[in-house]
Amino acid sequence: MLSVAVLHRWFPFLSWPRPDRQLLRGEFWAGMTVGLMLVPQGVAYAALAGMPLVTGIYASLVPAIVAVLWSSSTRLGVGPTALTSLLIGASLTGLAAPGSAQWVALAAWIALLSGLLQLVLGAVRFGWLLNLVTSPVLSGFTQAAALLILASQLPALTGLRVPLETLVSAPQWAQFDWSAAGYGLGSVAALVLAKRQWPQFPAVIVVMGAAGALSWATGFAGRGGAVVGALPAGLPQLYWPGALTWDTLGALVMPVLVVTLVSFLETASSAKVDHQSGGTRWDENQDLIAHGMAKISAGLCGSFATSASFSRSAINLYAGARTGWATVFATALVLVALLWLMPALYHVPQAVLAAVVVTAITGLIKPSMLPKLWRISRVEAVISAITFGLTLVTAPRIYWGVLAGLLLNLSHFLYQRLHPRIIEVGLHPDGSLRDRHLWQLPPLADHVLALRMDAELDFASANALERSVSDRLAERPGMQHVCLFALPINRIDVTGVETFARLQTLVQMHHCTLHLSGLKLPVEQVLRRAQVLQPGPHLRMYRSDTEALQALQQLPVPDAEGTATGVAA
Repeated sequence: MLSVAVLHRWFPFLSWPRPDRQLLRGEFWAGMTVGLMLVPQGVAYAALAGMPLVTGIYASLVPAIVAVLWSSSTRLGVGPTALTSLLIGASLTGLAAPGSAQWVALAAWIALLSGLLQLVLGAVRFGWLLNLVTSPVLSGFTQAAALLILASQLPALTGLRVPLETLVSAPQWAQFDWSAAGYGLGSVAALVLAKRQWPQFPAVIVVMGAAGALSWATGFAGRGGAVVGALPAGLPQLYWPGALTWDTLGALVMPVLVVTLVSFLETASSAKVDHQSGGTRWDENQDLIAHGMAKISAGLCGSFATSASFSRSAINLYAGARTGWATVFATALVLVALLWLMPALYHVPQAVLAAVVVTAITGLIKPSMLPKLWRISRVEAVISAITFGLTLVTAPRIYWGVLAGLLLNLSHFLYQRLHPRIIEVGLHPDGSLRDRHLWQLPPLADHVLALRMDAELDFASANALERSVSDRLAERPGMQHVCLFALPINRIDVTGVETFARLQTLVQMHHCTLHLSGLKLPVEQVLRRAQVLQPGPHLRMYRSDTEALQALQQLPVPDAEGTATGVAA
């Protein structure tokens, strides 16, 4: 029989606390708060992804249930998000007509392949790969993506009837539907005001409902206004997108990789907040599995890839959600909307959907981000700026921006590993060992070259250490002792062992003695197994820096002919 621990590992929802009346009451109201946002945001993000609008509601139902049942982060608001929706819409541009059957099939394939990739990464415990994308790269990408989202929604928001190029070349007032502009801009003003004054209030559904009622009362659709229109009611049906050709699969590889990466980074940002507030540890591999399964379920419903919404997750936490029961209640409200409330969305102006998207992404636009990065690290600020610029320039293939940023960041990381910090140390008045030249300190002792490398002794840093010692000995031929303060060296590989052996030979060729201070046990064990740490007249070892300092300061001081005549002061 399966143990309880194994059952909880495979079915995390079995670990949920047993519900009682008080718990369910709080979870119900938290779920209702988020659920009232799911339907309007789902419809709006489906439009952003170029999908039939009802698929946004499908993406808010089954995937949300699957994610919460198998996730370690049970308070996340899972469903369509602006960033993932933009990636899908931009990636499929040129491959099919938006909203067509082929477009839906390709979007479903992105969800299936991305979900399968996340599922496999979680199963093999590869969640650490997320660390390859740093905050500057993600910030640069999201800033550019937010501007692209804003630009894509401006025509619908302002009621523009003609392409933007036509407006620029020959602007005319008649090119705008001023009624639609009133709905869009008025909705933005109402949503921004509600967000500032009543952040917990479900303003989205209220604004959308009021706009729909006003549109119906004034006959906006009958006068040619762009509205949501008829949406099919009922549950989503099992959907299979058909076979993929090799050419189409090749065109989807890059979008799948970036959707997988960006959508789970969205999840990570929300999950970390969730677990910090709850005082628990985040299991990124379990969340990879859960959100991979959610994406697969979205594809099998004929919908598009989902993620965790930071805004809905924050509202869920703010509303007092404690368990996954809040998500269950939220999806129950989505189910009610699918079964009985679809006709109520008919008269909602599409400008209002654009307003929902615009207000949702305003939090992503942070003009102060780049100056702040510049003050911290100019290299990472440049990487972020390049990511930002390439994302804008390569639109609609915006995934090249984040991939270029990832490549630049890895190159910067490798450069740092290949050029470790190697300093000549001196004794600071506070008793610590510091960079002698930076702090203008005297040598530790006469005829002693004292070095410290703040890195691992491996294939990346070994050559730099050997070159540094060789160059310094060549510049200062009078040295008789070389001391390596090895405490920062946490690991050594085969290349490091070979370099250490050559370092010993180099020191002996210069008629010097090698002193090793603070060598850690794992490194020492590797060197002893390699038989390159044999004690002798040219090798001395000390357990601590204090012991090494005392020994170095007691070394005999050679006279002008090189004969030892005393003790170093």
